[in-house]
Amino acid sequence: MSGPVYALNLFDVSSREEYLAYSRRSAKEVQDHGGRVVALGKYRESVAGDLQPRSVLILVEWRSREAFESYRNDPALNDLHPHRINGTSNYIWQLFDKLSDLRPILK
Repeated sequence: MSGPVYALNLFDVSSREEYLAYSRRSAKEVQDHGGRVVALGKYRESVAGDLQPRSVLILVEWRSREAFESYRNDPALNDLHPHRINGTSNYIWQLFDKLSDLRPILK
């Protein structure tokens, strides 16, 4: 399926300095690679489910899966991604197809 995808990022910050080094530059790089941060969130509470809570949520809409992969695999960013890895723990990074409604799921 082509078209926009959402990247759900859930994580804990394990090193403030490392994650700040990542976040100072990542917003521009995400945008330059076809992404747009849709939501930022701080954990509040569990209402249902058994997933271990993470302290941070970031939801990014990418123009396409290819745009997302261009961000992940751009050699010019080889020095950036280690800051994300070293600055976080319990990282969950999942992709979701953008839907206009739930009909494709409910077939």
